[in-house]
Amino acid sequence: MTRDIASPHLPLLAPIDAYGKGGFRFAGMSHRGSLLCLPSGIWAWPVASFEEISESSLARVFEEADSIAIFLLGVGSVSRPVPDHLLARFSAARIALEVMRTGSAVSTYNILLGEGRRVAAGLIAVE
Repeated sequence: MTRDIASPHLPLLAPIDAYGKGGFRFAGMSHRGSLLCLPSGIWAWPVASFEEISESSLARVFEEADSIAIFLLGVGSVSRPVPDHLLARFSAARIALEVMRTGSAVSTYNILLGEGRRVAAGLIAVE
C-alpha cells in the first residue's frame, strides 16, 4: 500500500468525540473538513459534498480493503443513494457499504469501533 506521508493523518484508530461546525473532534484534536477513518488511521478527506464522492476519492478505502468489513459513508445532513458503479466497486472489494447521514455514521462508527469490528468510515463534514 502506498503511504502519502505528506497527507495529514493520525496514525491510529480513535472514536469521533464531536462533529459539526464544518469539522470533527477526536483524540484530543480538532479537524476542519471531512475525514476518512481507516485501519491505518484518521485521514483528512478532500470531499466537501456528496457529488465529490468517487472511486478516486475512495482510493485509500480500496487500498485497505482486506482490513475493512464495513464502510460507513456519512454523506452530510441528507442521506442519498450511491451510484451503482460505486456499489459494484465496494461489492468487488468485499466491503459492506452503509450510507447514512454524517451524524448517524459517527454514532455507528463509534459503536462498531468500540466492539472491535473491522469498520471504516468516510465522513463529510456538516455545519
